[in-house]
Amino acid sequence: MLYSTFCHIPGIGYSTEKKLWNEGIDSWQRLLECRDRISRVSPHEIENVLHLSAEALAADNPTYFTQNLKTRDSWRLFPHFRHVTCFLDIETSGLREDAEITTIALYDGEQVRTYINGENLEDFLNDVDQFKVMVTYNGISFDVPFIERHFRTRLTQAQLDLRFILAQLGFRGGLKGCEKLAGINRGTLDGIDGAFAVLLWREFERYNDRRALETLLAYNIEDTVNLERLLVEAYNRNIRLLEREPSLELDYPNPPPLLYVPDLETVRKIKQANY
Repeated sequence: MLYSTFCHIPGIGYSTEKKLWNEGIDSWQRLLECRDRISRVSPHEIENVLHLSAEALAADNPTYFTQNLKTRDSWRLFPHFRHVTCFLDIETSGLREDAEITTIALYDGEQVRTYINGENLEDFLNDVDQFKVMVTYNGISFDVPFIERHFRTRLTQAQLDLRFILAQLGFRGGLKGCEKLAGINRGTLDGIDGAFAVLLWREFERYNDRRALETLLAYNIEDTVNLERLLVEAYNRNIRLLEREPSLELDYPNPPPLLYVPDLETVRKIKQANY
């Protein structure tokens, strides 16, 4: 899909892009050959942007595309940079300014890694540095600033924020609402949310209850792993909406093996004490 993307060229919008596709101009190479036919954009501008695009793709530089595409269109680069993409979600001790990161889950499509405050949280920066694309839900507003503040650093990964990508498709209701619209079933974690995750952390801190911690990690991982399924869902729906070739659609991923299982008795006990 990225090779057919022209809307990052100044002066080419969605309608012009689709018109070019309908005329058989459906690749960067074909657009270069026909660059004199675009009346509102100079051939030099087209040639320059496509040259930079090809360079960025060859150099594994997704940031060029996220800087030049609208946030809602960043889904287009996913298959080309999937090998350097991570999915990320954090849990925190609350929303106040003095709140801390409690756990982080990081997933690369095959392996899940978890990080726990007070145990191995400092390992996160070295691990995330392996990736060039970061997929989150509302991460641009929440997860990324929280991480940068906590670690006093800047994350340099290109950002694919599913909040904006999915909103363009009519998905609403936060991450859990989007999952339901996509047909994702959380099983025994259904009904657990971010506020409950705070209570799980407090239970672990107060009583050193590993069952509460493992339930929190199971929840954190679920949030993270489901991001891949949601991105593939968004990608495929956009391919169909844009009437592109069905062969461009991606296979839906299989979830990784469970690292942690939520403890239902712990969930029941915390609900009884707090609700």
